[in-house]
Amino acid sequence: MPLRDYQRKRNFDVTPEPKPARRANHAQLAYVIQKHQASHLHYDFRLEWNGVLLSWAVPKGPSVDPSVKRLAMQVEDHPVDYANFEGVIPEGEYGGGTVMVWDRGTWEPEIPDVDAALRKGDLKFTLHGQKLRGSWVLVRTPRGWLLIKHRDEYASKEDILVTAPRSAVSHKLMAAIARENSGDVEKAAKADPKPAK
Repeated sequence: MPLRDYQRKRNFDVTPEPKPARRANHAQLAYVIQKHQASHLHYDFRLEWNGVLLSWAVPKGPSVDPSVKRLAMQVEDHPVDYANFEGVIPEGEYGGGTVMVWDRGTWEPEIPDVDAALRKGDLKFTLHGQKLRGSWVLVRTPRGWLLIKHRDEYASKEDILVTAPRSAVSHKLMAAIARENSGDVEKAAKADPKPAK
């Protein structure tokens, strides 16, 4: 999905999101997951490839439990600079709401031809993130893609979305990110863990 789709959906006079710019791949490929409280909470899973961030919206977020298969809907490619975006997309704009860099790092393919694997709908890769690590797969099905953790030393029954809710960049929760960027704090707080009673 080309960057023109990303550009067409955004008004860069209003939103602080980065403008599209194609860049060559780095020596190490970037990986990021952004927690996004828009009309509904979801997690945006992004892998750098061919100068863009291939992107999937994961409604329930990733799971490190190999028995859990998470639906991942492919969305438009994003600029590589988007991997650093944490803040607020103004309400009324496409994707309006608070965005957190929930995890980031690098990734490497486990197969020789990424483009062929994407066409086939079976992309195996290793993540070197601050939170997510080890071997994963994206598998295309008739309903969309599935994001699945492979069994390895990083697999666990832990609910990492609950145990590691803070930003990988600012170490803030969603409400604090919204507050500092003139966003809807009450809406953003719905994506944060509930305080213990």
